[in-house]
Amino acid sequence: MAVYAWKGINASGKSVKGVRDADSPKALRSVLKRDGVLVTEVLEQSEAAKKNRRELDFKKFFKRVGSQQIAIATQQLAVLLRAGIPLVEALTALIDQLEHEELKAAFTDVRDKVNEGTSFADALRNHPKFFSGLFVNMVAAGEASGTLEAVLQRLAEFLEAQAKLKGKVQSALAYPAFMTVASLLIIVIMMTVVVPKVTAIFEDFDQALPWYTELLIWTSDIVTGWWWLLIALFIGGIIGFRRWKATDEGRAKWDRFILKIPLFGQLFLMVAVSRFSRTLSTLLTSGVPVLRAMEITSKVLGNVELQDVMEEARKSVREGEGIAKPLRQSGRFPPIVTHMIAIGERSGQLEEMLEHVAAAYDQQVDVRVQTLTSLLEPLIIVIMGGISGAIAFSILMPLLQINEFVG
Repeated sequence: MAVYAWKGINASGKSVKGVRDADSPKALRSVLKRDGVLVTEVLEQSEAAKKNRRELDFKKFFKRVGSQQIAIATQQLAVLLRAGIPLVEALTALIDQLEHEELKAAFTDVRDKVNEGTSFADALRNHPKFFSGLFVNMVAAGEASGTLEAVLQRLAEFLEAQAKLKGKVQSALAYPAFMTVASLLIIVIMMTVVVPKVTAIFEDFDQALPWYTELLIWTSDIVTGWWWLLIALFIGGIIGFRRWKATDEGRAKWDRFILKIPLFGQLFLMVAVSRFSRTLSTLLTSGVPVLRAMEITSKVLGNVELQDVMEEARKSVREGEGIAKPLRQSGRFPPIVTHMIAIGERSGQLEEMLEHVAAAYDQQVDVRVQTLTSLLEPLIIVIMGGISGAIAFSILMPLLQINEFVG
């Protein structure tokens, strides 16, 4: 049974489309015809995906599947399994209510593979775009231990917590970024529109201008006359930076720099510690072996320097030692974190300790976000006011001098 993407017209004359499995295109047309749909196009899912990639579809950009959607789908699947519904039937019920076409197609393929005898984890592994290594390994551990519904519930809670954490950080960065962009646009308008008109007055007077006014006029001339070059340099700089960051050396230096940025560096470290603690706790609680759990956790940290620390910790565990010591020696993880991990290892309650660490750092992220928001808003206003004041001063001082000279 194959998966097909179809388009058609329903009984009301409206265009409709969807994804559905069938034995053949002819069988699909017959089924949809009984539902009152006149099929106009049928493509196998793989062919439809290729076609969609060739077409420039801007709507698709705004319909990306987020972790929140995956969390909701996982939660619903866990509820269905807890109600005693077999996995294949539960997946069918889940597919019927999914709205995102790509996610629906992925779950449809997963259901078909499971129906053919493939394990649920192996079927999920074919869709890394939606299901991460963490997701697949937790499902595999749940299948092996017979606790799949409990693991899926834990996964849903984990994904939801990660989505909330990501949202907090994005909200902390969004407002300052918006304020910065708006301020730069205002300054550009002043330099290209206001300053040239006002400073044109100075050309009629044979009088030396202050250095700061000369600098203002020079800057305005550069922005007005060479704006295309500045834009090209800006775009080229972004492309060059992205290429440099894509290299191993560039990524390592950038990740090291990120952790040292004033105000934000500590926030990024808190987020990484929270993500590390919650991910490792979730994997270990679900029955994933410790070395495999640490390998997966390392990949979700998103920072090369912290990943190197995790690799050292893996070596330590492989040699029969604990996790806390290499984390402490790295100097990257706060002492309270390594202390709690050491206690958890000694007491056999590492998962619980990691969960406590994650909860504590989630609260600290909340406090840090609120602090940054309250600090950055007045800071940006002060900087913007200072630049505007400098522009006004550079224009008004020569005007006052000209007034005195004429008087």
